[in-house]
Amino acid sequence: MSEGFPSAYLRDIYTEAPSSDDSMANLGPLAALAGTWEGAAGTDVHPVDGGAETQAYVERWTFEVMDAQANGPQVYYGLRYHQHVTKPGEAETFHDQVGYLLWEPATGDLVMTLAIPRAQVAMAGGHAEPEASAFTLHAHEDDAHFSIRSAPFLDAAFRTSSWSIAVEVHGDEFRYEQTTTLHPLDPGEPFAHTDANTLRRVAPAPANPRAGGPVGR
Repeated sequence: MSEGFPSAYLRDIYTEAPSSDDSMANLGPLAALAGTWEGAAGTDVHPVDGGAETQAYVERWTFEVMDAQANGPQVYYGLRYHQHVTKPGEAETFHDQVGYLLWEPATGDLVMTLAIPRAQVAMAGGHAEPEASAFTLHAHEDDAHFSIRSAPFLDAAFRTSSWSIAVEVHGDEFRYEQTTTLHPLDPGEPFAHTDANTLRRVAPAPANPRAGGPVGR
């Protein structure tokens, strides 16, 4: 539980708190990410038989503004995102990821969820001030709230014990660095799988539906 978790939340867990129609105005440090971004200078370091391999990549991230989401008295504002990655000059998907980035104004807590089609999901947590231009999120397999789960093969062959991502946004430039700690079955030593890229915004995000944004697809 966050140190900033309001104990008043537990007095009435059913009554929904009021929320704003304008999600963009309440996204705190996530507001700068809204929109579509592209980057062609990604660097991925991953394990291979006998060592490590470095792979260049290009990618596109889309962050869509959502309506406020309430858990009774708790209110999140957030972004629904999709990350699509390919190798330079290739059409085949190298990595595909979907999830949510959430901001809780009452506490300053941040949450990032992740799902990839390798049968793995994760949720990371962090904290930031409303005007922050940078933040870091962490997940660990032993954390009761912010953890990683994999289907049987991936868990046995490449167990993931931790994941962290550092994000920094300045105007139309978005940079991230992430480290995923893997434990390959052979040799069994931890491996720091890293990814980093700098992207440029290529399109803004429309408003959330309650604020008059597009409805449906």
